[in-house]
Amino acid sequence: MCRCWGPYRGWVPCAPARWFFLSFVCAAPFGLLGEETRQVYMEVISGSPNPQNLLHIRAVGTNSTLHYVWSVLGPPAVVLVGTNTNQSVLRVNWSLLLSPDPDGGLMVLPKNSIQFSSALIFTRLLEFNSTKEPEGAAQPTGKPYPPYSLAEFSWNNITHSLDLATLSAVFQGHPADDPTGAFTNGSLAFKVQAFNGPGRPAQPPRLLHSADACQLEVSLAGASPRGNRSLFGLEVATLGIGPDCPTVKELYSIDDEYAPAVFQLNQVLWGSSPSGFMQWRPVAFSQKQRAGESALSCHASFLHPTLAYSLPHSPIVQAFFGSPNNFCAFNLTFGAPTGPGYWNQHYLSWSMLLGIGIPPVDALSPLVLGIMAVALGTPGLMLLGGGLFLLLRHKQYSEYQSIN
Repeated sequence: MCRCWGPYRGWVPCAPARWFFLSFVCAAPFGLLGEETRQVYMEVISGSPNPQNLLHIRAVGTNSTLHYVWSVLGPPAVVLVGTNTNQSVLRVNWSLLLSPDPDGGLMVLPKNSIQFSSALIFTRLLEFNSTKEPEGAAQPTGKPYPPYSLAEFSWNNITHSLDLATLSAVFQGHPADDPTGAFTNGSLAFKVQAFNGPGRPAQPPRLLHSADACQLEVSLAGASPRGNRSLFGLEVATLGIGPDCPTVKELYSIDDEYAPAVFQLNQVLWGSSPSGFMQWRPVAFSQKQRAGESALSCHASFLHPTLAYSLPHSPIVQAFFGSPNNFCAFNLTFGAPTGPGYWNQHYLSWSMLLGIGIPPVDALSPLVLGIMAVALGTPGLMLLGGGLFLLLRHKQYSEYQSIN
């Protein structure tokens, strides 16, 4: 196995010779600027002497490249960039990136090849006392406890969790200062996974993906809640499109083969195509073995503009974008006061897709097509059979000739 990380100083070109190369033919029908096939590379770039690192996913097509740069410098965040060349590279200046003013510490070159860029930041872990929820409340949340700032978490070294066989890595952390001991036996994990082609994961909610997207699975395990039936959530921030926030849509489907009882897909779009997208089903799970009995509702608040100073500082976002002030934010809340919840097994997981290009669209599954064929085909066969019977019977009478 070839692992491509190490201490770099100054400008770090992510050259193909230093990458673990995965040569896949990705029959993905979607992609930035019409790309249909991509080759996927993954690398952990480490800074020295600091034990900080970045996870870089690079998906190369015939005339475009997609870059995803994940980091837990500050809060967990990702910078996503789409270019119109298959030669674009990421460069990291660790001296700048780790300085108080990281502007210019993260670059994708050549700059004039960039067609789309944005960022996503996971700023806070929220917790609510759901027992005090008023009747008829629009959101299943109660009195909030003080949130956990994810910028103040201590995170593992990503190199230890990098799995090149599955194109995945896990950022796992806990509060650096935990006076109540809530995370003594607990952790918050962000599992990032890239894909070499279209398909669906084995476990629900089985979101349809292409090679243009990566999946993020957020899981909270073992942490002690501050209430008997606490609800948890995430605050998520992103860059707006000029003065406006990205568009939020709710898509509905009659096909529930891959997500039982969930027919809805939530989608965030950064402007018109080609741009970025974020997709998730409004469902989370309270057990590692995901099933219908452990499914939790997932509520998303409205995406609204927010002030940059109210958010934890993300060095990689400032390093790439300078000092943007057009942030938008929303909250995700998992579960309800009744039914299953985090309190059952002290476990919670939620998944989403993040990509560049045209979002994947669910088509009718073979199961649903078969049911429709039977439902619609049986009456048709009966009508056809009845018509043939009448036609043949009429022909018999028409061919009768009297012997007189």
